[in-house]
Amino acid sequence: MKIHKPIAIVFTSALAVLISVGSALAQDGAKQDMKTAGTDTKNAAKNTGHAVSTGTKKTYNKTASGTKTAYHKTANGTKTAADKTVDGTKTVGKDVGHGTKVAAKDTANGTKKLGDKIAGKPTPQ
Repeated sequence: MKIHKPIAIVFTSALAVLISVGSALAQDGAKQDMKTAGTDTKNAAKNTGHAVSTGTKKTYNKTASGTKTAYHKTANGTKTAADKTVDGTKTVGKDVGHGTKVAAKDTANGTKKLGDKIAGKPTPQ
C-alpha cells in the first residue's frame, strides 16, 4: 500500500496542475476575447464615422453644385425674359405709334370731310 500513496499523490498533483493551468488559460482567453471585441467595436465605429463623413461631403458638394446650376439657369432665364420684354415693348411702342398716326390721319380726313360737307362742297369721288 505504500506504493499506491505516492502514485495517488503524483496523480492528484498533476490533476491539480492541469486544472489550474486550464483555468488560467481560460481566463486569459476570456481577457483576450474582451480585448478583441473592444478593438472590433472601435474599428467598426471608426469605419462608420468615415462612411458618414464621406457621404456628408458628397451630399454637400452635390447640393452646392446643384445650387450653382439653378442660379445660372435662373440668371439666364431672367436675362432672356428681360430681353424679350424690351423687344416686345419696342414692338408695341412702334405699333402704338403707327396706330396713332393712322388714327390721326383718319381723324383729320374725317374732320375735313365733315367741314366740307358743312361748307357745302361736293364729296370727291
